[in-house]
Formats: sequence, C-alpha cells, structure tokens
Amino acid sequence: MTILFHGIDLVDCRRIEKVVKRHGQVFLDRVFTPAEQAYCNRHRSATERLAGRFAVKEAVLKLIGTGWRNGIAWTDVETLNDPSGKPIVQLHGLVAQLADEMGVQQVSVSITHAADLAVASAIGLGCDK
Repeated sequence: MTILFHGIDLVDCRRIEKVVKRHGQVFLDRVFTPAEQAYCNRHRSATERLAGRFAVKEAVLKLIGTGWRNGIAWTDVETLNDPSGKPIVQLHGLVAQLADEMGVQQVSVSITHAADLAVASAIGLGCDK
C-alpha cells in the first residue's frame, strides 16, 4: 500500500470538557458513536480520550479534503481500539463513500496527548492507480 493522503489535527482537551459540561449527552451523541463513548467512559481520563477521538475525526476530514459539510456526520468517523490498544478507524456513510472514490482503502491513525492537548495524525493508504 502507498500513502495517498495525510491529515493532522490538534484539540484543546479543556475545550472538549467545556462543551461536554455545557451540552452533555446531546453533544456526545452527535459527535461520538456509542462504542467511542463507552471506551472513553471506561477510563479516568475520559475527556482526554474524547479529545483524541475528536482530533481523529478532524484529521480524517482533512485527509478526505471536505470538512464537515454536504451530509457528513461526526459519527461517520469512528475510532476504536484493537486488542493491543492501538487506535483503528472505521469509516461509515458519506465519509466511507468519499474515501472509496479517492482510492483510500485504509486509514491509519496515531493519537498523542501533551499537557491539555490531543493530537491526531491520519494517513490514507491505498494502491497506486
């Protein structure tokens, strides 16, 4: 596979914490899938993990090149973890369709945290055409 596209994003964890306090479950359900919420809520640092997943969503949309428009839902980008804890991305809906049209067969992500920041990098992999 070849690297076709890249996206990166930086999120302030305090910003996510404020939005969750202000909008609660409405925000969580709009932005995060039930599986993402369950994973984050199992950890003491739930806000940090939510911020990381938010950064992944933004990084993937930068990779696709669309931003949040034309029917794209926040939950079209879902970050789960494999058995070893490595973050994996599953694309759904319109984002999956757009990625397929671009030749993206797999999205590989990395998430890191420093102080009150979460950073995600997303790489779109596919075969040369």
